Amino acid sequence: MPHTQIRTARCAALVGPYLAGKTTLLESLLFAAGAVTRKGSVRDGNAVGDNSPEAKARSMSTELNVASFDYLGERWSILDCPGSVELTGEAQAALMAADIAIVVAEAAPEKAVLLAPLFKMLDDHRIPHLLFINKIDALGDIRVRDVVAAYQEVSARKLVLREVPLRENGQITGLIDLVSERAWRFNPHKPSEPVALPDNARDWEAEARQAMLESAADFDDGLLEKLLEEMAPDSAELYRTLAQELADDLIVPVFFGSAENDNGIRRLLKALRHEGPEVATTAARIDLPAGTAVAAQVVKTMMGSHAGKLSLARVWRGTVTDGMTLGAERVSGLFQLFGRDQTKVPQAVAGDFVALGRLEKAATGDRLTEKADLGPPADWPAAAPPVHGLALRAENRNDEVKLSAALQKLREEDPSLTIDQSAETGELVLWGQGDVHLKLAMDRLRSRFNVAVKGQPPQVPYKETIRKGTSHHARFKRQTGGHGQFADIHVEVRPLPRGAGIQFEDGVVGGAVPRQYIPAVEAGVREAAVRGPLGFPVVDFAVTLTGGQFHAVDSSDMAFKTVARQAMADALPGCEPVLLEPMLTVTIAVPSAFTPKVQRLVSGRRGQLLGFDARPGWPGWDEVKACMPQADMQDLIVELRSLTFGVGSYSAEFERLQEVVGKAADRAVEIRRDMLAAQ
Repeated sequence: MPHTQIRTARCAALVGPYLAGKTTLLESLLFAAGAVTRKGSVRDGNAVGDNSPEAKARSMSTELNVASFDYLGERWSILDCPGSVELTGEAQAALMAADIAIVVAEAAPEKAVLLAPLFKMLDDHRIPHLLFINKIDALGDIRVRDVVAAYQEVSARKLVLREVPLRENGQITGLIDLVSERAWRFNPHKPSEPVALPDNARDWEAEARQAMLESAADFDDGLLEKLLEEMAPDSAELYRTLAQELADDLIVPVFFGSAENDNGIRRLLKALRHEGPEVATTAARIDLPAGTAVAAQVVKTMMGSHAGKLSLARVWRGTVTDGMTLGAERVSGLFQLFGRDQTKVPQAVAGDFVALGRLEKAATGDRLTEKADLGPPADWPAAAPPVHGLALRAENRNDEVKLSAALQKLREEDPSLTIDQSAETGELVLWGQGDVHLKLAMDRLRSRFNVAVKGQPPQVPYKETIRKGTSHHARFKRQTGGHGQFADIHVEVRPLPRGAGIQFEDGVVGGAVPRQYIPAVEAGVREAAVRGPLGFPVVDFAVTLTGGQFHAVDSSDMAFKTVARQAMADALPGCEPVLLEPMLTVTIAVPSAFTPKVQRLVSGRRGQLLGFDARPGWPGWDEVKACMPQADMQDLIVELRSLTFGVGSYSAEFERLQEVVGKAADRAVEIRRDMLAAQ
């Protein structure tokens, strides 16, 4: 349908845990709307969503997928967001551009905790959302009220049933709409059939409808007055009330269905169409700056090896045309998206979700007007702190420069990736949200940028220091043809308090070592400290040059630097060298039920518990604080998520260096020696 016939353009985001069925629901919505004539499937690899090579290889959503289509005079863009906790940043960005979120969940009370972080984010940003309980045909003997009660425990907003399932012989066979009080029988892969409300369902329906009315009346005085007077509101009024309360993020309507069998999907599509907010309402909610005729916002950045940069954006106001200036750059190509398919269009109107070509300066989150790039809004979700790292190296050494450029492009695509060129270990470390997240990045380096890389756990930046001091005399003498080399020094070495670094002092009197050679001695000391007796950089010690000798002809800066290195190499092994490991202050956030498990987890990784307290702003959650060795942190996130159904998270920062002895120290030194021997 041409743009000129479209009454409005709206956007809905599909979000929820991994395996909840979001991509299958996208296929079902597209089929119900007539946007596809035949459903694809994740299993067969022919779905509109999950069609990237990385997604097909893993049978899971690995990035945001967009499908825009026209339905009954309206344009809809459905954003299918990855459900993996490691890819949360992608989903959060999409939610910021949506008019409404469809939270997809399974009919499994034990999985309710998975939605806690998502509900919190939606409420924090006042994003209207409904709950679609998928796979209703697998409900079995579990009561609907128990499922809803479990999800209510993790939602600060009131969950309001909009429909209840029909049961026959223990099976879910249809739904009852609580507003219209009409019943439908499922007809798999076809529209449901209207049926009479069964007698055995009337009491349950009446009870559920009364609960819905009372929940809606909590925010509507007019409706409350009617209920007190035992007057039944008409359906049109009730629909308006529920739609307004949804738009204001006061309630969370609950719908049921089976995306796999196309049951309940048309009822969901109807609710979206009649009750979902429109773009003007959303633009007002996000406090879009006034005074501009055209405004759009970048939601995702895509970097192609050949096609160049694409900025996936929601148009908030006005009309965007190909070739116009937006964010002080020229739009070079305007595309409507349908999975991997990109259709060039001449313009996009308010509400459309499109791809803008070659806006080189625009970044994810940026708000673009005709004249300026306003940057992201203040409430744009910050990237989660990195929790997993891999040291990368190009399989082909000639690709080192290309690797650096490719990583920067990946970082522009995915702000939750962090690149660190470690000054301490010399490694190029890619940090992210987990093993899957980083392996996806490695796959994309190969497939998009033709850079094959290998990854391994980053080295722990151990240091070493000394426990006692010593005095040492060193002489360097070499006679060759012509001028020789000569330097002689006396030094005193002593330990310093932790964190003092390296100090060099000139204690020479009487010119035993000429002043012009003193800097060379200091340079030699510092060079020697790069690798101590245990194989690691030496810190927290002082060296005092107390005397020495020189030769008027054979002494030089190089000779004094060499003798200083020699002095340190000889002296440090006798100063009781000891290994230092970095200790981190770690804050672990989990639901309170998992706090005891987390405490055992910390203790099992040589950590010291510092205490725990309620997590601010998160009812029912705790923050456990601990001091943990960095050496025991590499796969902490994997075990933490395993213990907490995937919802546990942590942040960490360097606290101090601490002596480590025994097996842990022996193992670290042995690994270091093997690594140095292999170089």
